[in-house]
Amino acid sequence: MSPESRNRLVAVVALGLAAAALGFIAWGNLGENLVYYWSPSQLLAQGDKAIGPTIRLGGMVQAGSIQWNAGKTHLDFKVADGKEPDAKFVQVSSDEIPPQMFRENIGVVVEGTYDKAGVFHTTRLMVNHSNEYRPPKSGESQKDWQKSLLEEQPQANK
Repeated sequence: MSPESRNRLVAVVALGLAAAALGFIAWGNLGENLVYYWSPSQLLAQGDKAIGPTIRLGGMVQAGSIQWNAGKTHLDFKVADGKEPDAKFVQVSSDEIPPQMFRENIGVVVEGTYDKAGVFHTTRLMVNHSNEYRPPKSGESQKDWQKSLLEEQPQANK
C-alpha cells in the first residue's frame, strides 16, 4: 500500500469515527436528557404526561403561600402564573435552603419532578432578580435598600 493510499484510508476512517461520535452525541438518548420549561397552567394542562420527567417550572411565588421549616430545612410554597389571586398555581416542595432573595411575589424557576399528588418536588430553586446594583445609602437598612431596588424602574438607554 502506497503512503498516499494509506493517508486517504486513515482520513476516511477518522472522518467516519468523527461522524459516528457526532451522531451518537446528537441523537443518542436525546429524549431522556430533555428538560421542559413550563408555566403552572401549562404543567397542569399536561395532566399525567407531566408526572415523572424533569421539568423547569417558572412563575411567581404566590403571596401568603411560603411555609418555611428551618428545623427540617423544608420549604413549601406555590408557584403561580401571575400575581392575581385567581391565577393557576402549583404546590412546590423543597428540602433545599432557598436563596437569600427568595420571597413572595418574586419570579422563580424551579427544577424537579411533578408527582401524582399534585406536588412539584424541586431540587433546584432560582429567583429572578434585577442585574442592577447600587450600594446602600448612608444610614439605609438592608430591607430599605432591597425595597428601593425593587421599586426602581430600569430606564431606557439614551
